[in-house]
Amino acid sequence: MKEFTGYIKGINLGGWLSQCNHSSETYNSFLGESDIERIASWGLDHIRLPIDYELVETEDGKYKEEGFKYIDNCLDWCGKNDLNMILDLHKTAGYSFDEVETSTGFFNNEKLQDRFTALWEELTKRYGKYENRLSFELLNEIVEPDVAVSWNSIAKRTIKAIRQYAPTIKILIGGVRNNSVDSLKLLDLPYDENIVYNFHFYEPLIFTHQSAYWVKHMTSDFRTAYPNELANYRSETEEFLPNGNGEIYNQITQNKIDKMFFEVAFSEAIQVANERDVALYCGEYGVIDQADLASTFNWYHDINATFEEYGLGRAAWTYKGKDFGVIDEHYAPIFDELIKLL
Repeated sequence: MKEFTGYIKGINLGGWLSQCNHSSETYNSFLGESDIERIASWGLDHIRLPIDYELVETEDGKYKEEGFKYIDNCLDWCGKNDLNMILDLHKTAGYSFDEVETSTGFFNNEKLQDRFTALWEELTKRYGKYENRLSFELLNEIVEPDVAVSWNSIAKRTIKAIRQYAPTIKILIGGVRNNSVDSLKLLDLPYDENIVYNFHFYEPLIFTHQSAYWVKHMTSDFRTAYPNELANYRSETEEFLPNGNGEIYNQITQNKIDKMFFEVAFSEAIQVANERDVALYCGEYGVIDQADLASTFNWYHDINATFEEYGLGRAAWTYKGKDFGVIDEHYAPIFDELIKLL
């Protein structure tokens, strides 16, 4: 399996140019150059920068020069601090992972797909020249499992467009079911040698998203720990996360969910990456600020030990805010040790 060189230990900048109130006030106040300097001081080698199309496009598809300046700034700050960067299109016109009910049409709408490809052409014209320290991530978290074939087609078309201007820049692509580690096998064979397979991992979801207010059926007072008994996670998932969220336990044979869980969960993706000679990368992983600190530390310890064991690059979710921010007050008691685990 290839290594995603230069992108081994990273962190997301969620909530700045994506999943935010899209205004200059937010863009200018959420973070700045000193935050990038701070991240570099932790010994990380990259950041993942999520952006929404609203940053750089008007609703009728015209480009907003002022929006591109924030990407320019981040690239500049990363360059000064020897950090690589992944430019992640978190939301495109017509599709967002957290607006699934209104986004399914994207996969059958040629005009929206044209706009998606055109945006990546524009981004590539501007930023493809930074390929020695920048990578592209086509689109964050395709949710619905039944659009896998359509997504492969859209991705191939867009990669072809990017390659006209940046023949060798690394391009990340994830599978359906929210970039599930189990969906990588549904991706087409790599378009070329500079494709990276990308997955997100928040399992056990019942632990990492306990008490999450945006999760249907979840209650604000629910708490659970890690490590834990498989039986406990199964019953808790059935109660608070129904509709197939417990499928990942089907491949688990041990009674306890601990580090072995991650090794088993990653095994198929690692096999696929080896067979296809493609780099494998985890673009998001993290624990909500409702979990107890001892369990949070244990989870980070075990998943990162597994990343290290298999040489997998990753970026923690997230630097600040969004209920997962590692610099936020909740994590302060374990912050110094937690940063060593990223």
